[in-house]
Amino acid sequence: MGAVMVVINSGTEIEWRRRTTKKQIGIWLGWLVGISIILFAWSVISEKTVWFFVQDAPRQAADIGSRMIPPKWSYITKLLVPVWDTINIATLGTIIAMTIAVPVAFCAARNTTPHNSVRAIALFIIVSSRSVNSLIWALMLVFILGPGVLAGTIAIGLRSIGFCAKLLYESIEEIDESQVEAVKATGASNIQQMTYGILPQVLPTIAGVGIYRWDINIRESTILGLVGAGGIGLQLNGSINTLAWTQVSTILLVILVTVFISEWVSAKVRGAII
Repeated sequence: MGAVMVVINSGTEIEWRRRTTKKQIGIWLGWLVGISIILFAWSVISEKTVWFFVQDAPRQAADIGSRMIPPKWSYITKLLVPVWDTINIATLGTIIAMTIAVPVAFCAARNTTPHNSVRAIALFIIVSSRSVNSLIWALMLVFILGPGVLAGTIAIGLRSIGFCAKLLYESIEEIDESQVEAVKATGASNIQQMTYGILPQVLPTIAGVGIYRWDINIRESTILGLVGAGGIGLQLNGSINTLAWTQVSTILLVILVTVFISEWVSAKVRGAII
């Protein structure tokens, strides 16, 4: 921060201040508003918190932790199919999402949308998808389609559309327009301009976003079983409900390894693309 020179007593005295009075008052008001918001939020949380359980939480956590050790390693064989279901949910959900997100992104980008009304609809789809968590999508789809992998797959797809389309349409808006103009100068149609002028520039982004979202979906699909949408979360929910803590620790370790492998694969593929 630069110092501010303030002249006092008809120019005979000079005082150096870090900030002007107006700016200092603004900072104080900002702190006052921030502290007020924090105190209000804390009061709301305090009213809805049973502090007896909070005080007893360390003892309960230590007790559960002791019951989870050692993990039940023999239970891993029963988790192979649920883990495979989880990977399939993430993979198929990502494919569904990217299939829909790419055209939605082209409709949402200012430089490729056919009309402002189409852009408004595309932006509404993006916002709607991103506003609802995948767990909520799964909860609704379980009631509609019944429990199982199908509900989880569609839930992951619906959640991912907005995320992927937002990143893609922002990338489309930042393309080098000179390449499009060069293709247009050859007499190319709008479809040809998009195919040869725009698409080659955003293909790496499309691939990168798809891989990145698949990595996220692996993590999200592990919990969909909590609402009956298939995957390893179903075993996790059942083990918690039956207080089988050694199975819970085994499932958590399997989830950790699965996420670690997906993260490694995602990083390698993105590195190869970029």
